[in-house]
Amino acid sequence: MTEQLPIPTLQPFSRGLSDEQVREVHYATLEILSQTGVDMQDPQGRQILLEAGAWESDGRLKIPEHLVTESIDKAPSRIPMYDRLGNLTMPLELGKVFFGAGSDTTFTLDVHTGKRRRTTAQDVEDIAHLCDALENIDFIMSMSNPSDVPPDDLYIHEFAGMIRGSVKPNVYTAKDRTDVEDIYRIAATVAGGEQALREKPFFLLYAEPISPLMIIEESLQKLIFCAEKGVPSGYIPSPNMGGGGPITLAGALALGNAECLVGLVIAQLLNPGTPYIYGMNTAAMDMKTTIISYGSPEWPLGMMAQMDLARFYDLPAWSAAGATDSKVVDAQAGIEMTFSILANFLARATLVHDVGYIEYGSTSSMEALVIANEIIRETRLLTAGVEVSPRTLALDATARVRPGGGYLADDHTLENWRWAQWHPDLIDRQRYDEWVENGSKDMFTRANRRAKEILEEHEVPPLTEETEAVIQEILEERAARR
Repeated sequence: MTEQLPIPTLQPFSRGLSDEQVREVHYATLEILSQTGVDMQDPQGRQILLEAGAWESDGRLKIPEHLVTESIDKAPSRIPMYDRLGNLTMPLELGKVFFGAGSDTTFTLDVHTGKRRRTTAQDVEDIAHLCDALENIDFIMSMSNPSDVPPDDLYIHEFAGMIRGSVKPNVYTAKDRTDVEDIYRIAATVAGGEQALREKPFFLLYAEPISPLMIIEESLQKLIFCAEKGVPSGYIPSPNMGGGGPITLAGALALGNAECLVGLVIAQLLNPGTPYIYGMNTAAMDMKTTIISYGSPEWPLGMMAQMDLARFYDLPAWSAAGATDSKVVDAQAGIEMTFSILANFLARATLVHDVGYIEYGSTSSMEALVIANEIIRETRLLTAGVEVSPRTLALDATARVRPGGGYLADDHTLENWRWAQWHPDLIDRQRYDEWVENGSKDMFTRANRRAKEILEEHEVPPLTEETEAVIQEILEERAARR
């Protein structure tokens, strides 16, 4: 049996904010909530907050400091996430880093034709299938807004495609509370009942307020349902710099922090201890093109800063990486994916999504996912640090070696080479003549071939007949209501 490299002690994390700056952002957040207030458009959310001590003024709902701090204290610092087979695979806690795909793209780069086209329901399942086999992709998101299903049933088809394509935990999106109720019904069937689902959740809701400071009924009701059921959720704002948020990163952080904490307060008031993922998206809106830049350095810097806030609150946190503004999988894509993945490792972000996005989040790419999987593998080793122990110091081998000789044939090398070095899977290290003889394949070509191999060869345990029947029943019920 090959000896495995032990998991080293994590090295110190890199920071975006000092302790003093964290407190400044936190105090600014409290001022936004208590003095500026939010536009609370959900009647139930308003009632929950008013009964707990909030007040209305100037058409806004103002939230006092004590509600925020008490709710932070009630929220769990760890969210155990399971796969749909019941195995604990993703314990969300500070210091652990997990990567996953993104959601809801309009287009995909077709793995067979190379053409950019509209996404379909089959794409959701195929990309989940690919992610299921990629060892460094820890969770699934839809990566598609299918164009070939009824718009009202879009998110039901997405969820069904994710759980058909992969057993890994998933982060799902939904239009409204009805969607979440139907998705919960499917998930409970998969888990073997509501209690079993609460004990071993394999899904997490991604919901959003509208920045700046608008809490709409459609999105908050999704969060409220999850809090009532005690299943994981997040209320992740997108105060993108210059768009939904201030042009400055500190301002965007304070605003996004306030919006995220509104969701946390409501979830904890409804059900103290309900699992809640903290975080926000603070990408830069490019002032020349008005795109939300997925490759901008401000976004990973913002992620590093929000992880400092997460540590201040002792909450697992949302993040993003492995995406690019490039329209193709090229050198720009490699630079931007690597930069953001490295930043998230350095910051010890918890739940890192959007791996495999190209074209500033508009398009999904299987090749980008395969390449990012390799980048994550390599970056994980880089940021884990060096093991220093008797076997790695190799004093016996150095005592044996002849001055001017080498270690290639030494017993220490023969016994440890499999684990002591990182071995590439996709990156090419062939000699030139061998590379030419094997077809002169570049990185994109190798990634495309690997993606096709996975789709053809990797097997995923199917859903039970009972789960498939429930999915069909829900779709028929929804069709009858239209």
